[in-house]
Amino acid sequence: MLIVQKFGGTSLQGTERIQAVARTVTQTAKRGSRVVAVVSAQGSTTDDLILKAVSVNPRVTAREMDAFLSTGEQLSAGLLAMAIQAMGYPVITLTGWQAGIRTDNIYGNARILGLENDRILQELDRGNIVVVTGFQGVSALGDITTLGRGGSDTTAVALAGFLHADLCQIYTDVDGVYDKDPKLYPDAVKFDWISYEKMRRLIAGGAQVLHDRSVELAQRFGMSLEVLSSFTERPGTIVCREK
Repeated sequence: MLIVQKFGGTSLQGTERIQAVARTVTQTAKRGSRVVAVVSAQGSTTDDLILKAVSVNPRVTAREMDAFLSTGEQLSAGLLAMAIQAMGYPVITLTGWQAGIRTDNIYGNARILGLENDRILQELDRGNIVVVTGFQGVSALGDITTLGRGGSDTTAVALAGFLHADLCQIYTDVDGVYDKDPKLYPDAVKFDWISYEKMRRLIAGGAQVLHDRSVELAQRFGMSLEVLSSFTERPGTIVCREK
C-alpha cells in the first residue's frame, strides 16, 4: 500500500511537533505501507523569507524569489528526515526538482504539469521513506518554481495521483472540514465527508483548510482525500465525489 501524507507548517513548528510527525510517518511505515511525506515550510517561515528578500531588494525578480522561498520547505524536509532517522527508519529527502515535479514557467504561481522521472518509486523500492519538499517544482528551463500559497497540498495530491497512491492524507491544525471556522465558532459542524464541488465552494468562501488546486486535481484523478489533524487521533473528513 502506498500512502502520501502531507504535513502543514503548523504541524512542523518546533522540535516536539517534528518528532510527532516523524512518529506518525514511521507508524504508517511500521504497518507495512510505503510512505511519501510532503512537507510545507515551518510556521511563518515563508513570510519571514519574503520580508528578508524585500529588505535587500524591494524589486526582487520572481525567478530569484522562487529559488529563495524554496529553501523553507528544504529546511522542514531535512529536519523531518533527521527525526525519522533517529527513530531507526531509512529515509531520503527529495526537492521538487529531484522528485521530477515538472511545472510551467509561471514563477510564484506555477501549475504542475507532470512527473518526469521515477526517482520516488526507485527510493520506495529501496525501502526508504521519501520526504518531498512541497510547494515547488522545476520548469522546462530547469528553474525552481513555486506553486503559490497552499501549494504543498497540491504537491501531495499531484504525487498521489501520478504515483497511483492508495491514499492521500492532508494533516493540518484542524481535525477535518467544518461548515465554518471552528476556531471562531463553537457551534461549527464537522463533515464526515464532503464532495469536491462543496469543498471548492467553501474554499471560494474563504475556507483555508485546503488549496483549491489540490481539490481540482483530486477531482480530476478521481481520488479521495482525507483531511485530519496532526495533533489528535480523531477521524477526519473525506473529500470525494458526491455520494
